[in-house]
Amino acid sequence: MRPYVVVNIAMSADGKISTRERRQIRISGAQDFSRVDRLKAECDAVMVGIGTVLADDPSLTVKSEECREYRRKKGWDDNPVRIVVDSTGRIPPDASILHKGEGKRLVAVSKKADANKISLLENKATIIVAGEDKVDLCALMNELGAMGIHRIIVEGGGTLISGLISAGLVNEIYTFIGNIIIGGKDAPTFTEGDGFIQESTFPRLTLLEARGIERGILLHWIVENPVREIING
Repeated sequence: MRPYVVVNIAMSADGKISTRERRQIRISGAQDFSRVDRLKAECDAVMVGIGTVLADDPSLTVKSEECREYRRKKGWDDNPVRIVVDSTGRIPPDASILHKGEGKRLVAVSKKADANKISLLENKATIIVAGEDKVDLCALMNELGAMGIHRIIVEGGGTLISGLISAGLVNEIYTFIGNIIIGGKDAPTFTEGDGFIQESTFPRLTLLEARGIERGILLHWIVENPVREIING
């Protein structure tokens, strides 16, 4: 069975997740960070795309001791399995996600990935090969489910999220909308690529909750009918 997938993203009031230079911007605050930490602690794995790793160098660890203790009581590692979707094996060997914090790491690549780079990563992470030129997300999810990973939180970026949505793999979406405007036609949104062409294929969402956090608003959505239209991105 494929994992249940939850997307969590913070965006500006105009829907941007970073500047046009893809420079990370602090959009939410401590209260929302704590919410995301709890959400992460409840998941078996946390997933990001290679673009997020190269731009932000996240560790994706559970930050609070309370949340780590919650995981220990369940017999889990302090941190969820950290997964990087990286079709061509671009992840730097010194990336924080490969070194900071205890727990398992996994890098998903395609057959196009450089064999020498992959061999350097094998002592730091489990490597999954899925897809020819880019990672086949459906095949990857099947593999993760077989490994016992049942719930995944996805924290970016736009190319990965759009690919997951277009493949019908996303179940829930949390969007925190902050009180800033970033602007710029080239500034990324949380779903990249060409987008859906036919209105009949637009993903539809059901709003479960809307609540104010700090000076922004958190929207919690359920994806109604997953679609399977490929988005180029």
